[in-house]
Amino acid sequence: MREGTFFCIDAHTCGNPVRLVAGGYPDLEGQTMSQKRQFFLNKYDWIRQALMFEPRGHSMMSGSIVYPPCSEDADASILFIETSGCLPMCGHGTIGTVTSAIENGIIKPKVPGQLILDVPAGKIKIEYKQDGDKVESVRIYNVASYLAHTDVVVQVPELGELVVDIAYGGNYYAIVDPQKNYQGLEHFSPDKILQLSPIVRQLVDAAAECVHPDDATVNGVSHVLWTGTPTQEGARAKNAVFYGDRAIDRSPCGTGTSARMAQWFAKGKLKVGDDFVHESIIGSLFHGRVESLTQVGSHIGIMPSVQGWAKVYGHNTIWVDDEDPYAHGFEVK
Repeated sequence: MREGTFFCIDAHTCGNPVRLVAGGYPDLEGQTMSQKRQFFLNKYDWIRQALMFEPRGHSMMSGSIVYPPCSEDADASILFIETSGCLPMCGHGTIGTVTSAIENGIIKPKVPGQLILDVPAGKIKIEYKQDGDKVESVRIYNVASYLAHTDVVVQVPELGELVVDIAYGGNYYAIVDPQKNYQGLEHFSPDKILQLSPIVRQLVDAAAECVHPDDATVNGVSHVLWTGTPTQEGARAKNAVFYGDRAIDRSPCGTGTSARMAQWFAKGKLKVGDDFVHESIIGSLFHGRVESLTQVGSHIGIMPSVQGWAKVYGHNTIWVDDEDPYAHGFEVK
């Protein structure tokens, strides 16, 4: 019996995949995208697993579903799906989703070149540039971001003592800056990052409580951001973001860029109006900016923006059949 047939638009944002599920997805109960996210996780998470994991996806697979707006002033809503779950917010996913949705007529903006989108983490604004029927770039005016914890000390097997900061940019990030037992990203292979990251994430998550002041369903350290020396002209920093069980973001990571700008702002390395160009592990760039100050619970935070590009590379019809022993996907660990 076929459990579902899904029409997908496949794209990548600066190298990292975005699979927009444009047909076959279910309606969701709830008034907000945060509530709808919980409903999807409770009832339809098999769709995420089937479309993101092998054999239809892979460890880095990331995707989204576009829904009608939850707010009166919004153009649409986005649910993010990927191997690590349904994220509250995904920057590279938003850039890829907007590009795919505008180019394929799935989202029709009230004001050309601008969008307001409801996401589980809140509400975001979008500015995009279009040349003919192609979207050239997308700038996200992201949710409020802040530095949650500083100097969290953990003991990592093989590595020793590691001191990290935890910042929020739509997800919570353990940020690993160069120090005694970590000289920088350029001294670690991707395989080593993949080996160490789950251990670091688990230790940091146990050492420091992270619960968003405005939404308790947004909690826990989900990503590890390893920093290094930039190699591309104009870049101020380089990073490799670990997520899921075996994934390194090929893009510079939008919520990670927001979290890092919040960290740098709190430490006096950025001020309002400053630009921040962030380099990914493959050398692609996001252009960030500290737009303004804000308050997140008891924390002083920032309103960041992040700009990047995406390319659509195919249309894909995927069906899930319960006669398939791997209908709901798998991951080799």
